[in-house]
Amino acid sequence: MTDSIDWVLVVVQVPSEPSRHRVAVWRELRRSGAVPVAQGTWALPAGDAFRASLDRAGALAAEGGGSAAVFDIRPHDDAARSLVEDAFRAARQDEWREFDADCGKFTAEIEREIAKQKFTFAELEEEEQSLDRLRRWYRDLKKRDVLALPAAIDAGAHLRECEGALDGFAERVYAANRGTGDR
Repeated sequence: MTDSIDWVLVVVQVPSEPSRHRVAVWRELRRSGAVPVAQGTWALPAGDAFRASLDRAGALAAEGGGSAAVFDIRPHDDAARSLVEDAFRAARQDEWREFDADCGKFTAEIEREIAKQKFTFAELEEEEQSLDRLRRWYRDLKKRDVLALPAAIDAGAHLRECEGALDGFAERVYAANRGTGDR
């Protein structure tokens, strides 16, 4: 385990009704990369990259008539450190797996369009938007992967494969539409 990561615990208390406030806080914490470690208690790395999300979660809790208390923690021993790091690691690995699966779907979509010879500028634009979404997602995942998991390297390679697939598709679109305008 690594000793260099400082952690925060967020203890969330929001009335159960209406549930939308509690769910909004949970969504914000999950979006930031926080992981639940006990009922109403979330952990995430300390640091400026996570501060804005903590502030938003606190504001959402307050809107719902509750609170989000943030505590800086230092695990007492390896078992305590493992509780937090293992939960965080598992969440990041799940995210990287999901990202890789979406990269696979992207390249499969490009292959289908090539097989159908659907070389339109509209299709190219749609695929460019999909790749932009993957790039944003990759940046977000990298930001919260403070453990620098090996899966991030594989995900970076998969993203580059997606970029290469789109480049090849774009060349075909431009070749198919040379001199014809947008069909």
